[in-house]
Amino acid sequence: MERREYGNTGMQVSTLGFGGAEIGQNVSKEDVATLLNSALDAGLNIIDTAECYGDSETLIGEVLSHRRDDYYLFTKCGHAAGIEGPNWDAKVLEQTIDRSLKRLKTDYVDVIHLHSCSEEVLRQGAVIEVLQRAKQAGKTRFIGYSGDTKDALYAIETGAFDSLETSLNIADQEAIELTLPEARKRNMGVIAKRPIANAAWTHETLPEKDYSYVYWKRLKELDYAFLKDTDVQKAVETALRFTLSTEGVDTAIVGTSKPNRWQQNADLVSQGALPQDVYEEIRMHWKKVARPDWTGQI
Repeated sequence: MERREYGNTGMQVSTLGFGGAEIGQNVSKEDVATLLNSALDAGLNIIDTAECYGDSETLIGEVLSHRRDDYYLFTKCGHAAGIEGPNWDAKVLEQTIDRSLKRLKTDYVDVIHLHSCSEEVLRQGAVIEVLQRAKQAGKTRFIGYSGDTKDALYAIETGAFDSLETSLNIADQEAIELTLPEARKRNMGVIAKRPIANAAWTHETLPEKDYSYVYWKRLKELDYAFLKDTDVQKAVETALRFTLSTEGVDTAIVGTSKPNRWQQNADLVSQGALPQDVYEEIRMHWKKVARPDWTGQI
């Protein structure tokens, strides 16, 4: 699998990484072990999770701690499930970072991201200082920001972060003009999350409370021709390659709980970047149809 330089970090990352949200809910340890070990064997070297993703950190620690040198490990802090106190309180953040390391069975992670922290909180400075202290203490090699819209732009402009994790896909393109150029200027590593828009177009309908509903609704209006292909995997391939073809994106994290899905995703991107005319056609269609309130989705 292709690898790319991750900003100024010195890490060479696989173009596909694993997003740990889905394994945090009712997935067996055996399935997680099969999924993650086979992904590492096939060339994946990024695993991204968060302290609020249910059992995700614990499962990753249990099934992969013996292979800690085989992958880069990213986690997030800021939604302190199970710890009393405000999410952005400095002491609470410090506790969640220590808890994450314990769950993951490691002395350090490669990146800790602040998880969807608002500009208002960022401006107060304390949350950034917590991550900086964690870096000084060797608990993380680098610090990052995970989020979207003007909150992400402000985080980038502080110059404090080494890494940006942001939403980018065929139904979510605000970052391409708003934040990616600024991140590139600062040579930050960039992760695209939700890179296939949760495959929302594959559903006939979705309830408004569903995690994928916003993308489903947008895609109904966008009505991309390639999504009408009867071969769903071909449409997924185009969507995923679009995200990875965007300048400034180093890796895209795909979440799944199905043990055989990783290799399928790897096969989809084996052809590399989309042809430039196909990429530009998707971009131009977005610019024509997208509404001003179609901002990046957390």
